Amino acid sequence: MAPKSFDMIVIGAGPGGYVAAIRGAQLGLSVAIVERENMGGICLNWGCIPTKAMLRSSEVFHLMHRAKEFGLTADKIGYDLDAVIKRSRGVAKQLSDGISHLMKKNKISVFRGDAKLPSKGTVSVKMDKGDDEELTSKHIVIATGARARELPGLEADGDLVWTYRHALVPPRMPKKLLVIGSGAIGIEFASFYNTLGAETTVVEVMDRILPVEDAEISKFAKKQFEKQGMSILEKTAVKQLDRGKGKVTAHIEANGKVEKHEFDTVISAVGIVGNIENLGLEDLGVKIDRTHVLTDEYCRTDVDGLYAIGDIAGAPWLAHKASHEGVMIAELIAGKDPHPVKANSIAGCTYSNPQIASVGYTEAKAKELGYNIKVGRFPFIGNGKAIALGEAEGMVKTIFDAKTGELLGAHMIGAEVTELIQGYVVGRQLETTEEDLMNTVFPHPTLSEMMHESVLDAYGRVIHM
Repeated sequence: MAPKSFDMIVIGAGPGGYVAAIRGAQLGLSVAIVERENMGGICLNWGCIPTKAMLRSSEVFHLMHRAKEFGLTADKIGYDLDAVIKRSRGVAKQLSDGISHLMKKNKISVFRGDAKLPSKGTVSVKMDKGDDEELTSKHIVIATGARARELPGLEADGDLVWTYRHALVPPRMPKKLLVIGSGAIGIEFASFYNTLGAETTVVEVMDRILPVEDAEISKFAKKQFEKQGMSILEKTAVKQLDRGKGKVTAHIEANGKVEKHEFDTVISAVGIVGNIENLGLEDLGVKIDRTHVLTDEYCRTDVDGLYAIGDIAGAPWLAHKASHEGVMIAELIAGKDPHPVKANSIAGCTYSNPQIASVGYTEAKAKELGYNIKVGRFPFIGNGKAIALGEAEGMVKTIFDAKTGELLGAHMIGAEVTELIQGYVVGRQLETTEEDLMNTVFPHPTLSEMMHESVLDAYGRVIHM
């Protein structure tokens, strides 16, 4: 078996890997990509995309129940869970097929199988079909992603206890659901199943749900979720799950006291672990910390010519961060001079009802770092478009450096904020000041006007409040 040589080899065809491969091909590099499962990776097949399709169904279902508010009539409202899931899987398949097309279009060599690095500059592929392959390159990119973390005693079985994968293709509709963990994944599934009628409880070990968000946003979100019927338990831990026939008894500890509660379904969403096993990284001398590969700001490991991007390279665990790192790495390998990815200028989004989005520092973090800050807020109830949409619950919060006017952070909760946040992301990327934002003319009537008003409020100039 003669080795095949490439300018760049990418291991993993998720949002980091396939984007790195495409950008490398655009720059004239010969590129190989190795994938053992689905083109598009977890995000496209078992994460970002199918969950958004499911959440869209629940959003429409929720709006149908509100038809009377809009002067409309909708009788015998219901849903077909199998059809909801079928649509979700169809969306994922359509996009996965699209990635395969992009590989062909960009003349990228695709190897389907398991990859291992037996030595520096070499990738051995145990092919799904046909003879195994040996690939060589001076530049190898690890983009193998991550999987759900499972805690001892809380392991998923696909029947009573689910990970996100099981929750995307559920064997049944839960009646009484326990969600362990209140990060974006846990909250999105809690929102979906709660909207469709499951009696939903969310347990969070930290002192508030959505712990990476601004504390004020977390508090607002908790209030909205509870109004929708969710039970939110903070500073609480699930210590044990006893599985019986069609039921799970959860031992839930709060304030040193353990109580037992019965559920028919549990979703475990307690974080992720990097897919570092069986690659041969340790033998090459790659430094690993808690299942994640350590890199510099350009995603370079300590091994010359070996890079790591996306979830395997650590937080923030976001598809768009992985994709941007993929572009950066390809340009670096091609001899360009790309800017490193600034994690603090990457937006985080949660697609629950209501949506949550943020970028930059929280108010607490800005103060901790020693900034003298100005904070602005504006509620959805003060915005004409929000009221017209029937979406008057929400807020926009902005945080500025009082000395320089730098936009330190922006935090939103409410309808369509995952689309709005990009305005502040661009502002941070361009190093926009409060004066630039205040002098920008926002269109009317739009939800985006709240972004302007929040900036004005930080400086005592708010108009509609």
